[in-house]
Amino acid sequence: MDSLSTWVPQASGLLPKWQLLVASMAFFNSLQNFITLNLTRRLYNGPAVAVTPLQARTFAIWTLTASVVRFYAAYNINNKLIYDITLFTYLFAFGHFASEILIFRTAKFGPVVSPVIVSTVSLVWMMLQYDFYVSR
Repeated sequence: MDSLSTWVPQASGLLPKWQLLVASMAFFNSLQNFITLNLTRRLYNGPAVAVTPLQARTFAIWTLTASVVRFYAAYNINNKLIYDITLFTYLFAFGHFASEILIFRTAKFGPVVSPVIVSTVSLVWMMLQYDFYVSR
Protein backbone atom coordinates (compact mmCIF):
# COMPACT_ATOMS: atom_id res chain seq x y z
CA MET A 1 0.00 0.00 0.00
CA ASP A 2 2.96 2.32 0.60
CA SER A 3 3.97 2.09 -3.06
CA LEU A 4 0.49 3.30 -4.04
CA SER A 5 0.77 6.33 -1.76
CA THR A 6 3.86 7.49 -3.64
CA TRP A 7 1.67 8.05 -6.70
CA VAL A 8 -0.77 10.28 -4.80
CA PRO A 9 0.03 14.00 -5.14
CA GLN A 10 1.66 15.31 -1.97
CA ALA A 11 0.28 18.88 -2.07
CA SER A 12 -2.27 19.75 0.59
CA GLY A 13 -5.99 19.64 -0.02
CA LEU A 14 -8.13 17.49 -2.27
CA LEU A 15 -7.80 19.45 -5.51
CA PRO A 16 -4.50 17.81 -6.57
CA LYS A 17 -6.00 14.37 -5.98
CA TRP A 18 -9.09 15.41 -7.95
CA GLN A 19 -6.84 16.51 -10.82
CA LEU A 20 -5.18 13.09 -10.83
CA LEU A 21 -8.55 11.32 -10.82
CA VAL A 22 -9.92 13.45 -13.67
CA ALA A 23 -6.68 13.09 -15.65
CA SER A 24 -6.85 9.30 -15.26
CA MET A 25 -10.49 9.17 -16.38
CA ALA A 26 -9.68 11.38 -19.38
CA PHE A 27 -6.77 9.12 -20.31
CA PHE A 28 -9.01 6.06 -20.37
CA ASN A 29 -11.67 8.00 -22.27
CA SER A 30 -9.02 8.81 -24.88
CA LEU A 31 -8.12 5.14 -25.21
CA GLN A 32 -11.72 4.11 -25.70
CA ASN A 33 -12.10 6.76 -28.42
CA PHE A 34 -9.24 5.13 -30.32
CA ILE A 35 -10.75 1.67 -29.90
CA THR A 36 -14.50 2.12 -30.42
CA LEU A 37 -17.09 4.69 -31.43
CA ASN A 38 -19.77 3.39 -29.04
CA LEU A 39 -19.30 5.78 -26.11
CA THR A 40 -18.63 8.79 -28.35
CA ARG A 41 -21.85 8.06 -30.21
CA ARG A 42 -23.67 8.15 -26.88
CA LEU A 43 -22.33 11.66 -26.20
CA TYR A 44 -23.01 13.05 -29.66
CA ASN A 45 -26.48 11.75 -30.35
CA GLY A 46 -28.39 14.72 -31.76
CA PRO A 47 -30.47 14.46 -34.90
CA ALA A 48 -28.48 13.60 -38.03
CA VAL A 49 -25.18 13.29 -36.14
CA ALA A 50 -22.67 10.97 -37.72
CA VAL A 51 -19.76 10.17 -35.41
CA THR A 52 -16.92 9.15 -37.68
CA PRO A 53 -13.69 7.38 -36.77
CA LEU A 54 -11.82 10.60 -37.62
CA GLN A 55 -14.01 12.64 -35.24
CA ALA A 56 -13.51 10.07 -32.48
CA ARG A 57 -9.73 10.10 -32.91
CA THR A 58 -9.69 13.91 -32.93
CA PHE A 59 -11.75 13.91 -29.73
CA ALA A 60 -9.32 11.34 -28.29
CA ILE A 61 -6.31 13.56 -28.95
CA TRP A 62 -8.10 16.62 -27.53
CA THR A 63 -9.02 14.65 -24.40
CA LEU A 64 -5.54 13.16 -24.11
CA THR A 65 -4.02 16.66 -24.24
CA ALA A 66 -6.32 17.84 -21.46
CA SER A 67 -5.45 14.69 -19.50
CA VAL A 68 -1.71 15.41 -19.68
CA VAL A 69 -2.22 19.02 -18.56
CA ARG A 70 -4.38 17.91 -15.63
CA PHE A 71 -1.86 15.23 -14.70
CA TYR A 72 0.85 17.89 -14.50
CA ALA A 73 -1.48 20.04 -12.40
CA ALA A 74 -1.98 17.20 -9.94
CA TYR A 75 1.73 17.19 -9.13
CA ASN A 76 2.47 20.89 -9.71
CA ILE A 77 -0.68 22.51 -8.33
CA ASN A 78 1.26 25.49 -6.97
CA ASN A 79 2.71 26.42 -10.35
CA LYS A 80 0.70 29.41 -11.60
CA LEU A 81 1.25 28.67 -15.29
CA ILE A 82 0.15 25.05 -15.00
CA TYR A 83 -2.78 26.01 -12.75
CA ASP A 84 -3.97 28.62 -15.26
CA ILE A 85 -3.64 26.30 -18.26
CA THR A 86 -5.48 23.55 -16.39
CA LEU A 87 -8.26 25.95 -15.50
CA PHE A 88 -8.61 26.73 -19.20
CA THR A 89 -8.94 23.02 -20.06
CA TYR A 90 -12.08 22.91 -17.94
CA LEU A 91 -13.39 26.14 -19.42
CA PHE A 92 -12.88 24.76 -22.94
CA ALA A 93 -14.53 21.45 -22.02
CA PHE A 94 -17.52 23.25 -20.52
CA GLY A 95 -17.76 25.56 -23.55
CA HIS A 96 -17.52 22.64 -25.94
CA PHE A 97 -20.23 20.56 -24.33
CA ALA A 98 -22.49 23.57 -23.68
CA SER A 99 -22.25 24.62 -27.33
CA GLU A 100 -22.91 21.08 -28.55
CA ILE A 101 -26.05 20.96 -26.39
CA LEU A 102 -27.36 24.50 -26.81
CA ILE A 103 -26.08 25.78 -30.16
CA PHE A 104 -25.21 22.90 -32.49
CA ARG A 105 -27.67 20.43 -30.92
CA THR A 106 -25.38 17.49 -31.60
CA ALA A 107 -25.62 16.31 -28.00
CA LYS A 108 -28.40 15.88 -25.48
CA PHE A 109 -27.95 16.86 -21.86
CA GLY A 110 -28.53 13.38 -20.40
CA PRO A 111 -25.53 11.60 -21.93
CA VAL A 112 -23.14 14.55 -21.45
CA VAL A 113 -24.13 15.29 -17.87
CA SER A 114 -20.92 13.71 -16.51
CA PRO A 115 -18.46 15.84 -18.50
CA VAL A 116 -20.56 18.94 -17.85
CA ILE A 117 -20.57 18.27 -14.09
CA VAL A 118 -16.83 17.48 -14.00
CA SER A 119 -15.90 20.57 -16.00
CA THR A 120 -18.21 22.85 -14.00
CA VAL A 121 -17.19 21.54 -10.57
CA SER A 122 -13.50 21.61 -11.50
CA LEU A 123 -13.69 25.10 -12.97
CA VAL A 124 -15.52 26.57 -9.97
CA TRP A 125 -13.33 24.67 -7.48
CA MET A 126 -10.15 25.89 -9.13
CA MET A 127 -11.35 29.49 -9.24
CA LEU A 128 -12.36 29.38 -5.57
CA GLN A 129 -9.06 27.82 -4.52
CA TYR A 130 -6.81 29.93 -6.74
CA ASP A 131 -5.29 32.00 -3.92
CA PHE A 132 -4.77 28.91 -1.75
CA TYR A 133 -2.70 27.07 -4.34
CA VAL A 134 -1.08 29.84 -6.37
CA SER A 135 1.19 32.51 -4.96
CA ARG A 136 0.86 35.74 -6.87
